[in-house]
Amino acid sequence: MDVATGPGSVVVLDGGLSTALEQQGARLDGDLWTARLLAAEPQRIAAAHVAFFRAGAQVATTASYQASVEGFVAAGYSHAEARRMVVRSVTIAREVRDELADQGRHLQVAASIGPYGAFLADGSEYRGSYGVSRQRLRDFHRDRLQLLAEAGPDLFAVETIPDVDEAEVLVELLDEIGIPAWFSYSVRGDTTNAGQPLDRAYSVLAQCRTLVAAGVNCSGQHDVLGAVRAAVAATGLPAVAYPNRGGSWDSTTKQWTYGDPLDLGLVESWVAAGVRYVGGCCGTGPADIADLATRVGRLSPGSAETT
Repeated sequence: MDVATGPGSVVVLDGGLSTALEQQGARLDGDLWTARLLAAEPQRIAAAHVAFFRAGAQVATTASYQASVEGFVAAGYSHAEARRMVVRSVTIAREVRDELADQGRHLQVAASIGPYGAFLADGSEYRGSYGVSRQRLRDFHRDRLQLLAEAGPDLFAVETIPDVDEAEVLVELLDEIGIPAWFSYSVRGDTTNAGQPLDRAYSVLAQCRTLVAAGVNCSGQHDVLGAVRAAVAATGLPAVAYPNRGGSWDSTTKQWTYGDPLDLGLVESWVAAGVRYVGGCCGTGPADIADLATRVGRLSPGSAETT
């Protein structure tokens, strides 16, 4: 799975898919968020992947963060159509990857696995503790993990997980399915978004056989370093970090009010702490990833490719 070029090198991930789509003028309101475009305007998703790859990203994260069979059915699709939409998220990214890989680049596709709260589309993905049973979480995640695995991604991006209870369910399922994955929590300060201590949260990941990295995403950039250190200490794995641009999420309009852009001066300290996969989340577009790739290339010669 590792697209790094050697010991100590750093893989550049993409940025916020929603941001790249918004920059195209796409509408992302509604409970399906970016997943709506899998049915309505898949060419926009492909264009976003192309833009990130051309900016220097080596991994494309699929439009499946908020995609599930259950969610599509609730939106009026048949069960068969819903399954096709989830699979399409991977197919689109793979087609873009294969086209650009023909130009001599080593690129990969990470199937996004968002939290249960993303399916709820009520902002609870940033709070956790959904008030549902462990079996409900297992059933929900198992079905889409299996479906996405069958679509043939290179790895899973298990991301924006706010809650240790959900993490415990997910790591069991990841080992059952057996596809490499990174796992990233959303955090505030020294706790998960659900308020659990980070040392406890990352210790849940320590025995997961399929993880290739552990870390943090969709969190404030100044919370990254502490989370990375906790992740490395608990798991011994390389770290993954892709913060958002700050600000706040409006669950009614399905929009971010963004804060400051990524301070590239922080990246060196993240790499020194063990980050080997770095990118951006909400509010980070292709131009931001191009700047990040340039900075990473200076820290880790040969690891950040550009077209």
